[in-house]
Amino acid sequence: MLNRRNFIKLSSMAAFGFFVSGCGENTASGSSKADLVVYGKVFTSEDNKIVEAFAVKDGKFIYVGDKAGAEKFIEQGRTEIIDYTGKGLVMPGCGNGHAHYSLGHSIQAVGTIIDREDSVEKFLTEIVPDAVKKAKDIGSTVIFGFGWNMINFPQNMPTRQQLDAICNDIPIYFADEEGHKGLANTLALVNAGIMDENGNVLKSEIRGGEIVFGDDGTPTGFLKEQAGTYVRSFLDNEKLYSIDIAKSIMSKIQEQLLSEGYTMYLDGWSTVFSNTNFYQAAQEMDKAGDMNFVLGLTYEIESWMNVDEILAKAEDAKKFTSTHVKPNWIKLFMDGTVESGTGFIEPLYLDGHQGIPNWTEEELTDITRKVNEKGLTMHVHVMGNKGVNRVVNSFINGGKDEMRNTLVHVYNVYAEDYKRMAEHNIYVTEGMLWHHAEDELQAELLKILPEGLKDKGYPMKSYFDNGVNISSHSDFPALSGSSDDPFDIMEIAVTGVYYPENSNAWWSEELLTPEQALTALTINVAKQMFIENERGSVKVGKYADFLLVNKDVLTCPVEEIHEAKTQATYFEGKKVFSK
Repeated sequence: MLNRRNFIKLSSMAAFGFFVSGCGENTASGSSKADLVVYGKVFTSEDNKIVEAFAVKDGKFIYVGDKAGAEKFIEQGRTEIIDYTGKGLVMPGCGNGHAHYSLGHSIQAVGTIIDREDSVEKFLTEIVPDAVKKAKDIGSTVIFGFGWNMINFPQNMPTRQQLDAICNDIPIYFADEEGHKGLANTLALVNAGIMDENGNVLKSEIRGGEIVFGDDGTPTGFLKEQAGTYVRSFLDNEKLYSIDIAKSIMSKIQEQLLSEGYTMYLDGWSTVFSNTNFYQAAQEMDKAGDMNFVLGLTYEIESWMNVDEILAKAEDAKKFTSTHVKPNWIKLFMDGTVESGTGFIEPLYLDGHQGIPNWTEEELTDITRKVNEKGLTMHVHVMGNKGVNRVVNSFINGGKDEMRNTLVHVYNVYAEDYKRMAEHNIYVTEGMLWHHAEDELQAELLKILPEGLKDKGYPMKSYFDNGVNISSHSDFPALSGSSDDPFDIMEIAVTGVYYPENSNAWWSEELLTPEQALTALTINVAKQMFIENERGSVKVGKYADFLLVNKDVLTCPVEEIHEAKTQATYFEGKKVFSK
């Protein structure tokens, strides 16, 4: 039975040539012939619906339904027909709700990538010397790297003195695989005002972080959390990540995204090099007509910064908005990572500490209010359950529900907070690929985590059960040994196991169904990015962003989902990647 509201809605649709038939098909006016018709098993991401075909015209879906209906939109000699029946799955383009492709590709261009298997000895005898040579050969003013193993290195942590012995006339900064800790030489610390050239300590604390000191009372060069971002802000970032470099990597970012099946992505730290060059490069690419994905951009506020000054800069950065570029988010770190003991948790870690919270609840509430009033959305890195509770309180007390303020990563959640998140339209973008742990990491967690958290981490199903919008992210390149591929991520979310590892499922009660995993990878990312009315599912009126996948990941054995690969990616009805 239709109520008056639904009757008015349907009447309005009919007036514009749209209708919904009794069998659930939907279509635009039959007088319009299609540019493209696709047959096959189509997962629409609309209530887990499966259809047989769709038709595309001028970059948008004009029909979604059965094969017979799609045939009516074919004009012989003009309409392209793709028959993908029995070849795998047709589905919407995937989204990545939080990643760092800008950082990952810039490191390849201007820095050094360390394999997580590389030892401290190799780091000091091969990797750093090679990086120094490369920097001096090209006249670089910075030596920058990323990726050292957060578990192995602390057992024999290199010091600034060891780095100085390799190079003392160019600042050195190497981040760990998570990006939450760093190693710096003396010159980098001097430039940041941590110490002077004579070894005198000028700053012993950086809010939201830790400067590690040695037995001699001076910094060792090991920096945790916001202490690392503080030192990095004093690097020659304009030269390290110039506008020309930002432009040069845009096509590489797009190539990776489209080859993996991503057509939308929210960059989790767009000012990682303390400038807006990535913003400008993206806008120029889009205005040139060369951007074939939707990009969300986040302006980061560190806990040691002047919040109002940075908010003014973030508001000014909205000038980089274009058709496919959305600079609409503010990124903050609430805490660190649970695995390294800097996530803000309750009960306490076994050694008695609680983690590193960067903001009080009052401060975060005030920031949320200011951010939402400027039409920007909060995008907050938070891991520990105590930190999650503080962020949720701040979003509720300071924010606007319609702004879809978002929690990022989220290792654990108090049970009562799920309901509060749903009631206030608070979103989560979760690293579903982290729902596994190799034996080495499991052993380390057992040493530091209290009961109740030892075998828990990165909930997924609970969000669905409580009506919280959960989207998938890979956090590339901070993958903790996992893949960036959406179907590898999907298999982990469904099985709790990363296929190369010989391990048992972790926290199996939080595993997802294949349909839920695809929902988190598609329409839920679109909702997170405020573009669900135009993308994220196969639906009449939306842009035709879709994939041809060589395996039916909904019905194949779950341990084979990772074998699925994107054979072709379409963006706005145009093929933009083909295997």
